[in-house]
Amino acid sequence: MRGFLFISALCAATLVGHAQTKPKKAAPAPQKETTTVTNDGYNIPVTITPLKNCWVYIGCYYGKFRNVVDSAWMDENSKAVFSGKAKLPGGIYFLVSPRHTILSEFLMDDVQKFSVATDTLHPDQVVITGSAENALYQKYTSFLAKKGPELTALQNQLKDAHTAADTARIREQLTAGNKELNDYRDTLVNQNPNSMLALFLNAIKQPEPPPAPKLANGRIDSLFPARYVKEHYWDNIPLHDDRLLRTPFFDDHKLEPYLKYYVRPEPDSVIEDINYILLSSRAGKDMFKYLLGRFTDKYINPEIMGQDKVFIFLFNNYFSKGDTLWLSTKQKEYIFNRAYSLMANQIGEQAAVLDLVDTSGKPSPMYAQKAPFTFVLFWDPNCGHCKEMVPRIDSMYEAKWKAKGIKIYAVNIDEKANDAWKKYIKDNHLKGWLHVYQTKEQRDADVANGRANYRQLYDVFQTPTMYLLDDQKRIIAKKLSLEQFDEVMSAKKKTDSK
Repeated sequence: MRGFLFISALCAATLVGHAQTKPKKAAPAPQKETTTVTNDGYNIPVTITPLKNCWVYIGCYYGKFRNVVDSAWMDENSKAVFSGKAKLPGGIYFLVSPRHTILSEFLMDDVQKFSVATDTLHPDQVVITGSAENALYQKYTSFLAKKGPELTALQNQLKDAHTAADTARIREQLTAGNKELNDYRDTLVNQNPNSMLALFLNAIKQPEPPPAPKLANGRIDSLFPARYVKEHYWDNIPLHDDRLLRTPFFDDHKLEPYLKYYVRPEPDSVIEDINYILLSSRAGKDMFKYLLGRFTDKYINPEIMGQDKVFIFLFNNYFSKGDTLWLSTKQKEYIFNRAYSLMANQIGEQAAVLDLVDTSGKPSPMYAQKAPFTFVLFWDPNCGHCKEMVPRIDSMYEAKWKAKGIKIYAVNIDEKANDAWKKYIKDNHLKGWLHVYQTKEQRDADVANGRANYRQLYDVFQTPTMYLLDDQKRIIAKKLSLEQFDEVMSAKKKTDSK
């Protein structure tokens, strides 16, 4: 089915967001009910049958999160009033039960004086009065309530089809049903182009590529559809509109698929795409803030090696330029420290100098070691994971790497454990490695001269931490599995031999 039906089974979902204000525990003092406020702010009387004498809430979506934004006391007549002096940001909101489950959804547009009536047994049968946007929204959801199950049933029938004739018949019905749904959406958008619903329907709409052209050799360009979708993915979507952020579909069903399927994993490609998104969203206060945080979380400790370069780009172009005044002191400190730790160990860059001493106290500089590859290991003899990994590294070294002239430069990060370190080396017969550590005098000299410590230069905040350097001591891999490091060496040798 083209697009995404954002009115679905959310009514049964459990609220996972955190309230912005602490929920009240006791009933408030009796007050005279009022439904009038100034022109500013919001006033939303609600009726939720059969709830009585309890606290209820309204919440909104916020990217991947759901947040409670206000609470109200429900009286013995199942009535409550949500009100505030400042208007709420636009988007899709929902009523929340005392058990923090989502009941009914509604739109929050600029007109924030309307009433909502629903029933906990039938939360989909919500009645909203006094809001033109919600009247349109209800009309659309009523259509979906009928059409959605029909299409779902056809999809299930298609899975169970046993003959080619049945498959063809069901596919034809699905095509017709999808066309009816999309035509209905298009009609709503064309008739109400300035509505919030039109904004959302345009946002969930997927680009539909025309027939693929032929290449010079006469073959159909098989990559054209994906290329077309990417080029037109954000058409008619105002990324600066904060209302899109307060929907259940923007991140999970729009942004995440784009990052997963249409952005190449190479850091430079990622940087180009997310920078376009950030620049396009900059006029939206909340959207820009959310997206910058979202991308920072994704690339500060990336799943794919080398993508921390994306975080460095974000730091240099946004964080270091003062575009993040909303961050706390602790958040700024973490981001700045993380950036400085990653800048010195980017893939393709020259490895930082390591002038350390061996087990006998003799200087053993890393750059003095000549080898086609240098495997740099930062470890601790008292680290449980290190005790598992080091023997595996030695097995790989003895079986393959030693004969190829590969050097292991192994750094003990805890000079206070030197006796345990030397004993471990001896007991496990770690021969042929370059075993080194930094003396207290060397560390003090770094501090006195304002030099960065190797822990920062190599981002050593957990053990073991591993790097692979080429013959010029450039970083070609880091923080991979042992087998992946070996594969990188093999691939590099094949590339260099061509």
